[in-house]
Amino acid sequence: MKTLTTATLIVAFLLPAGCGKAEVQENAAPEFDIHTAAVIGNLEAVQQHIALGSDLNLKEPTRGSSPLITATVFGKTEVAVALIEAGADVDYQNNEGSTALITAALFCRTEIVTALLEQGADKTLTNAAGHTALDTVSPPFEVVRGIYDALGAALAPLGLQLDYERIQTTRPKIVEMLR
Repeated sequence: MKTLTTATLIVAFLLPAGCGKAEVQENAAPEFDIHTAAVIGNLEAVQQHIALGSDLNLKEPTRGSSPLITATVFGKTEVAVALIEAGADVDYQNNEGSTALITAALFCRTEIVTALLEQGADKTLTNAAGHTALDTVSPPFEVVRGIYDALGAALAPLGLQLDYERIQTTRPKIVEMLR
């Protein structure tokens, strides 16, 4: 099973869709660990982990995020929804206290916010800074742009791409979803 490395991510992002894919076999060992699969959006590998009974809340060593939080950060909606539907803990908190809902709100992932709310994610949970999901999207974008700049710079090597225009226009929609 492959683990997250810069080389793995570069190859995953540069290969054309479908290139180098093998047939998915029932009960086959996943090609990637669950966090790598979440980062690169490899739904087949995540589904294999689900079928094999892998820990869907496996803590990644850096920030203690779950695969659901990881998929949410990188905007891998299909992976996030598959994990939610398979019973991943929607209220799991990473080392900073962030949940998938707080993360989805911050990154303005409307489909993931919707799926989390439908699954009963707790809107009142706070992160280590004392912020709820609603608190993360309530301030004007200009006030929090530096947070996006820092996150974008830190996670760009792993493939995170932030669309500031989409985030700016979506933040008010997320606020309404969380009220």
